[in-house]
Amino acid sequence: MWAELLPVGRSAASGGYRRFAWNSADAECRAWFEEQARKRGLTYELDRNGNQWAWLGDPAAGGAVVTGSHLDSVPDGGAYDGPLGVVSSFAALDELRSRNAELTRPLAIVNFGDEEGARFGVACIGSRLTAGVLGREAAYELRDADGVRLPDAMEKAGYDPAAIGADGDRLARIGAFVELHVEQGRYLAEDQPVGVASAIWPHGRWRFDFHGEANHAGTTRIEDRRDPMLTYANTVLSARKKAKLAGALATFGKVAVEPNGTNAIASLVRGWLDSRAADEETLTGLVEEIERAAYERGERDGVRVQLTRESYTPVVDFDGPLRDRLARRLNRTGTPGGVPVLPTGAGHDAGILASAVPTAMLFVRNPSGVSHSPAEHAETADCLAGVAALADVLEDLACQ
Repeated sequence: MWAELLPVGRSAASGGYRRFAWNSADAECRAWFEEQARKRGLTYELDRNGNQWAWLGDPAAGGAVVTGSHLDSVPDGGAYDGPLGVVSSFAALDELRSRNAELTRPLAIVNFGDEEGARFGVACIGSRLTAGVLGREAAYELRDADGVRLPDAMEKAGYDPAAIGADGDRLARIGAFVELHVEQGRYLAEDQPVGVASAIWPHGRWRFDFHGEANHAGTTRIEDRRDPMLTYANTVLSARKKAKLAGALATFGKVAVEPNGTNAIASLVRGWLDSRAADEETLTGLVEEIERAAYERGERDGVRVQLTRESYTPVVDFDGPLRDRLARRLNRTGTPGGVPVLPTGAGHDAGILASAVPTAMLFVRNPSGVSHSPAEHAETADCLAGVAALADVLEDLACQ
């Protein structure tokens, strides 16, 4: 399965992946998922929001145990973020069958659409729509960098966007959702191939618009300039400093410039801030400080600053009883020191669903600590340990 997915959407230039929502690579990934489901005799289903489901047992029976992740990527992302969870889910089902496990509850594998938000700027669109966190009207207003609206992209890919929206009936079927994901960062030790998530830090995305005045780079005096690039650059540096002081994270990783000419002073610079912290109070205070610094510098530069919050996810504490049950089950395997339980700063579909159904996460060790990059990696032995752990967890949940 891993070998089949590796070439899909991979850039020859960067070695990274460009599997964006509703593009051709996304279609290939979706076709692969459907093929894996049908090869195993599972009931394949596409829900109203474009998420893919593969069912073993009667979905209407209720109390289903669901696992899975996503197959899309960030621009030039790595191979493991998302796909490892989906591949491991199918492999864990194969393992359960090899054990002759007798499931007493329905089991499903899911591929949530557009988890990374690389195309339309909002993360976890598929799960947000399903949980009602993102409404239809707001979704219809989302546009990609080329101005293509989300519903138009879905329609072009052969899907009817008129159906999207909250899916309470589907969520009511789920008794527990467990997502396996490659570790993002480097917190699991060499003898700890698998960990259990305790919580997800609150996080969000903010767009800063710096409005200046276009002018000639070679003839405009320094004192006559209203250069938004200066305000943007100062804001980036300020964010880094203030995040360090707060013990939080702040990153400007995307920027757009108009008119984007080498010999022109920009008229507009747009910068997107990704910020995360251990608690909501710290995150709110940090963003406010970054905003204040941007406005103050803008006044000095003659630049008008606008701030728009594009997405926000509050702190997510995973279901305590489910989290503890996973840890107890995995500790039976004799992991030295026990299976670690640790928080993460990365957002996931499991975090979105946590408000509606009991959710939990497993992490597979990433020895490099690198993610959202072609250098992202996990050792095969650790991946196999992740499959075994997921199978153990699913057996514990679905066979009792």
